[in-house]
Amino acid sequence: MKVYDKYIKDITKIGRFTMLLGLVVSFLPPLVMTLVFGFNPGLGAILAGAISQISVSGAFYFSEPISYFPIVGRAGLYMGFLSGNLVNMRIPAAVSALEGSGYKSGTDEGAIMGTIGIGVSIWVGIIFLLLSVFAGQTLLANLPESISRMLSLIIPALFGGVFAQFALKSPKSGIFALTIAFVMTKIVDIIPGKPSFIVTLVSVFATIAFAKRQLIRKIDNKEA
Repeated sequence: MKVYDKYIKDITKIGRFTMLLGLVVSFLPPLVMTLVFGFNPGLGAILAGAISQISVSGAFYFSEPISYFPIVGRAGLYMGFLSGNLVNMRIPAAVSALEGSGYKSGTDEGAIMGTIGIGVSIWVGIIFLLLSVFAGQTLLANLPESISRMLSLIIPALFGGVFAQFALKSPKSGIFALTIAFVMTKIVDIIPGKPSFIVTLVSVFATIAFAKRQLIRKIDNKEA
């Protein structure tokens, strides 16, 4: 067995255990509130909240693992989904690690570099989280209003930076992704209830299909 295969086998065991542990810990506070203190909103309210949340983020359960796996690999997905902030912190860190190392996404080496990037971002996040807990509120309260408004643009800027890095490698796929996302946004606006998850679901899988078609065409042209 290759070293990398053994690494993945061990990571899978640890990852499954930690994900199950995280699931138990996540449900522990509401279970304690319900069973120990007797606070319960009722089954109807719980189902209504669950359906509301699924309608918003349900598409991410399918699109994110498929989209991010080539960048971070199996270990990176376990770490990213357990630690959270996958889009606005973990993926940009993984992409930066890939770019800095020179390895390509979708390779074993690239997956390891992406995992290292996520690991570093988790530790950096913990350090800054501790700092923000003790001093962040005081600091933010004294920031000028112009800077506070600017901070709200951080996440869009991260999305744009990650998109640009990949769009430069495949401009046609980038243009297609922007076009299909824009079209789907307009379509969703006229659908009752405006199910925004459809934008993500269609945009991600349509772009994957388009990029795959471009890659196959490129390979066929080389072989011709």
